[in-house]
Amino acid sequence: MSLTIEEKIFETPEGEGYTVTEELSDERRELLQEFSNMIGIKFSHLETLNIALTHKSYAKEFEPRLKYSERLEFLGDAVLGLATATYLFEHFRNLTEGELTKMRSSVVRQSTLTRLATEMGLGELLLLGPTEAAKGRERETNLEDAFEAVIGAIYLDCGWEVARDYVLQHLAPEIERVKVTGIPKDYKSKLQEIIQQQTPLPKLTYADLDSSGPPHMRTFESAALIDGEIYGRGVGRSKKLAEQEAARAALQKLGELD
Repeated sequence: MSLTIEEKIFETPEGEGYTVTEELSDERRELLQEFSNMIGIKFSHLETLNIALTHKSYAKEFEPRLKYSERLEFLGDAVLGLATATYLFEHFRNLTEGELTKMRSSVVRQSTLTRLATEMGLGELLLLGPTEAAKGRERETNLEDAFEAVIGAIYLDCGWEVARDYVLQHLAPEIERVKVTGIPKDYKSKLQEIIQQQTPLPKLTYADLDSSGPPHMRTFESAALIDGEIYGRGVGRSKKLAEQEAARAALQKLGELD
């Protein structure tokens, strides 16, 4: 018997046992339905949306076999990238591959996804384990991951066109910003330029603070230090991106960015 798309997405690798889908209570189902109405998406399977909002800590502390959000995060990250890349490819025809890559990174960045997740109220909808629940609803990485997972759920349940339109609708302000400002600046280079103008010359370094997530979706946290003092922290899907975000935060602290 052939598998459905959803079954293929959540198929467990051989030898790793089986997974289970949490049965929704009437209260949880009503809450998810209100959320789907609020964002204007009609889900055929609210269970998929619930998986997108289930943090791995919830599964580990209550039911290890329970399906949680990481696979949908992977899917949603790809949908975000493709939707944005397609738009930029079609509307910025004279830019090189490298320039398009920088523009896409500027549009789909952690601070934007975290803000969108906050505006949608995703933090309050997350199912978290008791330990993670203490501070996890406001944690930037959790919010970013939740937004990506919801996009993955929309794609899986409603298809590419609905997911693409939803992504572009929410990223429109960032895309407009790129149209006005053009290719984003290299924050690390700008911070280095600012430092070199000072006397005596301060020492600028970057430090790796943390990394988390599965191998295919690692998240890195870095810090920008001036004479050993942390001036900015940043998170990204690579150490390079995390350092760029840390440099941007340091420039903001120094009053060099709006």
